[in-house]
Amino acid sequence: MLLDCNGKPLDLSSPKVMGVLNLAPDSFYDGGKFSTPTGRLARVEQMLAEGAAIIDIGAVSSRPGARGISEAGELKRLIPPLKHIRKQFPQAILSVDTCRPLVAERAAAEGADMINDIYGGTFDATMPAVIARLGIPCILMHMQGTPGTMQNQPQYGNVVAEISAFLLRQIRTYHGFGFNRLLIDPGFGFGKTIAHNLEILKNLKSFHFLGYPVVAGLSRKSMIQKILGVSAQEALNGTTVLHTIALLNGASILRVHDVKDAVQAVRLVADYLG
Repeated sequence: MLLDCNGKPLDLSSPKVMGVLNLAPDSFYDGGKFSTPTGRLARVEQMLAEGAAIIDIGAVSSRPGARGISEAGELKRLIPPLKHIRKQFPQAILSVDTCRPLVAERAAAEGADMINDIYGGTFDATMPAVIARLGIPCILMHMQGTPGTMQNQPQYGNVVAEISAFLLRQIRTYHGFGFNRLLIDPGFGFGKTIAHNLEILKNLKSFHFLGYPVVAGLSRKSMIQKILGVSAQEALNGTTVLHTIALLNGASILRVHDVKDAVQAVRLVADYLG
């Protein structure tokens, strides 16, 4: 699949890596690490050099228990760095992680090529119409609850079926506005237990029936920490293992903190599959 991102082609016929740039000081792994313009630019340059096809910029923490910030606060934290990054890296594909229509509009005006919406278009009912008008690709993710509540005993009858039903419903909503430039994300760790996450991973190929590329966000997440008894800082090896499984099960994009390691996993799996 060839995805047009403001004239920048993204070929998803083979898996790609999306590098994360967190601007929020309370992000679960790297919060506050890139708080200066120089540090942010250096980080983006590093990720691109290591093979990131997309840079995903987020200004609001979505870690479990996060409270979030106001729309004005999100814009204040996001827009100046986005403008700076866009100016320095005009050919890079930049994604903005937001669920707010106004933020999506402002981000697109400043050169964002893609929107990554952890609420899948449900935080604000106007989001699908706004995305359709902007015309840039959008990732629809599934989350049970909100970042502040999502890990308070999440429950499902059938986790894969319920996520699929949600994503199908949202895809149809976007189709209703004549828009189909979508990607889907089952939302590992967003309102899921370890058992839920493993069930999703085992059945990742089942989401292909929806007809859109699958994004997997497994990087350094708590399921790795809990299973292995390690910290987020020690979870790179476990992350690579899960990335490998996700790739074997049909993931099109890996959303990661460690680009070099993920790119190596992509290359090795590609060689293995022939």
